[in-house]
Amino acid sequence: MSIEIASLDHLVLTVRDLEATCRFYERVLGMERRAFGDGRTALHFGKQKLNLHEAARPIDPNVRHATPGSADLCFLTETPMAAILTHFAAEGVAPIMPPSERSGATGKLWSVYVYDPDENLIEIANPLP
Repeated sequence: MSIEIASLDHLVLTVRDLEATCRFYERVLGMERRAFGDGRTALHFGKQKLNLHEAARPIDPNVRHATPGSADLCFLTETPMAAILTHFAAEGVAPIMPPSERSGATGKLWSVYVYDPDENLIEIANPLP
């Protein structure tokens, strides 16, 4: 028997400043902040979420190397790249480099990269035909 993974449910980001992280993901990427569990915070989008783990307040002693700024995430969107760039400019978020073609899980992507408040590398991508 083998395991067949269907999708990603959530990912945990370790953050220095919970409020700054929530503001960025809500304002810049349109995610929705929700509380869960015993005072935990998550950022919801589509059918997934990012659980946030404050570096100064360990939640799980089994996490060995939780470090702010060590993630590299790619988010897919149908929002046209020109609108993404206009929105980033209005929010004062500077792309790291101009949009370029990349390879995604199911095909080619047209992507732009930015940093979040912890300097995680955030890729926003349009699937290409």
